[in-house]
Amino acid sequence: MSSKVHSTGSRTKDHQPSGVEGLPFPEANAEAINFLSSLEYEELQLLFFSETLAMVSDTGEPQGELTIEVQRGKYQEKLGLLTSCIFVHAFTQGFLDKMLCGNSLLGHLSEKLELMEQHSHEFIKFLILPMERKTSLLKEDDQLAVTRSIKEGEEVKTAVTSFPWSSIKGFVSEAANLVLLRVMACRQMVPSNARFLALDSEGKLCYSTYQDLGFQTIHMDQKQAEVFIVEQTVHSEEGIPMSCQYYLLSDGHLAKRIQVGSPGCCIITKMPILREVDEIEPRPVFEKKPLVWEEDMELYRKFLERKEELRLGHASYLRQHPEARALISDFLLFLLLRQPVDVVTFAAEFFGPFDPRRPSSPGLGSSNRPSPFRSLEPEGDAGSGAG
Repeated sequence: MSSKVHSTGSRTKDHQPSGVEGLPFPEANAEAINFLSSLEYEELQLLFFSETLAMVSDTGEPQGELTIEVQRGKYQEKLGLLTSCIFVHAFTQGFLDKMLCGNSLLGHLSEKLELMEQHSHEFIKFLILPMERKTSLLKEDDQLAVTRSIKEGEEVKTAVTSFPWSSIKGFVSEAANLVLLRVMACRQMVPSNARFLALDSEGKLCYSTYQDLGFQTIHMDQKQAEVFIVEQTVHSEEGIPMSCQYYLLSDGHLAKRIQVGSPGCCIITKMPILREVDEIEPRPVFEKKPLVWEEDMELYRKFLERKEELRLGHASYLRQHPEARALISDFLLFLLLRQPVDVVTFAAEFFGPFDPRRPSSPGLGSSNRPSPFRSLEPEGDAGSGAG
């Protein structure tokens, strides 16, 4: 893994990621990897929808909104090839202590939630020193390139980090996390003791875990629904762990999101129409019946049409080639006159002279010359040939 830092201004700091000082990379365990491998295409089809939640303060005052959209997409690779992918778009915009802030996320994922490309942009309009942070994750050959750019006022600090692709098996990006939560909600379960990989706030590879916090009943729009609560924790190697609780409806819709230790939360304002799995009825079984095509009007009509088509074609060919009719008539005449026992050999001897590749016979040939079409036979059969 390599790390490069480019900066302008006086306040810069190079945060060396894990692996630079010889520390081993964290690794996802088998439970996490197997859970990602278990995802099925049919299962993901139910997760393509958008949702909007209101951001409220701890006193219940509205502060903005959160929108999450997951849909089918196309991703253009380096060679220009378009491949199917899962497209994730999430964004928030609101106020933090009366200061405008926002965050946007764009991600392209494979059907196993492997990262193809992801871009995030976060900003806070502080009065004195506005802050802006951009992070890009891109798969480049056998590397995952992470580019982080932080702008505070006029100072810009950029760091580029590369992770070997083989070292991030079981990695769950921010975009993949939003889809993974919907999967857990539909399955109503969290993989036991699973340890995934994620990036912390400093862009370093670390562990990410999920915990099942049970079920809770919520009331809204004179309706009630049961939500499945999942807590995700990103275990930073240097900082304190960051946890977020997600209250999920049975079809994956997010009813509530709470970042532990942060004032306020995101919550739905209207109960969505829950998506249900379509029940697939068994295919009807039809008994095999013998086909009597002569009794089928359609098949019999096609038979007569094809028969007439062939008859007309044959008649047309014979009109264009009258020598064929004369040749066949001569052969039948000789065949009936001689009545040979071996009809095939007789036919070969009759049509043999017409072969242009056969060497010509002398004008005065012996009548006893053996035929090339006959094997050595008793003399009694010689009378059956053409003279």
